[in-house]
Amino acid sequence: MGGGVKVGEAAGLRPPGLAVLLVGDDPASEIYVRLKRKDCQEVGFKSDVRHLSANTPEERLVDMVRALNDDATIDGILVQLPLPPQIDPLAVIEHVSPDKDVDGVHPTNMGRLALRAPRLRPCTSLAVMTLIEHTGVAVRGLHAAVVGASNHVGRPMGLELLLVGCTVTTVHRFSRDTAAHVAEADIVVSATGKGGLVGADWVKPGAIVIDVGIVAQADGKLKGDVRFDEVRERAGWITPVPGGVGPVTRATMLENALRSADSRDGLAEAP
Repeated sequence: MGGGVKVGEAAGLRPPGLAVLLVGDDPASEIYVRLKRKDCQEVGFKSDVRHLSANTPEERLVDMVRALNDDATIDGILVQLPLPPQIDPLAVIEHVSPDKDVDGVHPTNMGRLALRAPRLRPCTSLAVMTLIEHTGVAVRGLHAAVVGASNHVGRPMGLELLLVGCTVTTVHRFSRDTAAHVAEADIVVSATGKGGLVGADWVKPGAIVIDVGIVAQADGKLKGDVRFDEVRERAGWITPVPGGVGPVTRATMLENALRSADSRDGLAEAP
């Protein structure tokens, strides 16, 4: 990726620009945004990180998004979630230009994914698919269980798994006998943010287990949904927290920003 940016600069093109809007002081979000800034530096992207106070009104955040939509030096806009309670995430995300939606969660991009014609794809679920692909397992026809049904991860995750031919079960807070559903799955993707939710008794022997959950503990350390040390003795493949889905998600976000920049420069059509 970094090489591609350097080639573009040599051809007289400006480097891709990524704007990140962080509202409040969520510890996990602050860590994630700091890592995103570092990623941009490493690959030669311009980064514009704006840290706003927790009492920022929704109208101000929307105004900032609109200004970034019109900024020709910015190719990607990321509104870091979660947002404070006075701000409706969907109301803000709807104002992000779909062509600059590097998180892939604008209703237009989510709709295209549902219609099997994705452009900018939700970066977390796409990162999970990248990790699953790297196992080398042929997934068509396998049973996948997604734990969590959030707009940001769980729902697009189910759509991505359907695209590759999996039979998908989504379990959520209203599901009955969640553990039994998950224990039947060949692929388990957990994205609830409830530390230690998934134990070995939830996992089929040899299953692929992808932990998207991230919880900041009082000591500053991060943990995931899955009890890693316990489950790794049973799973065929498993991702840790931290160091699993997170780095791949950040790379996918940068790839989305590069696609947007390439489309702007006429180097490639938006995917």
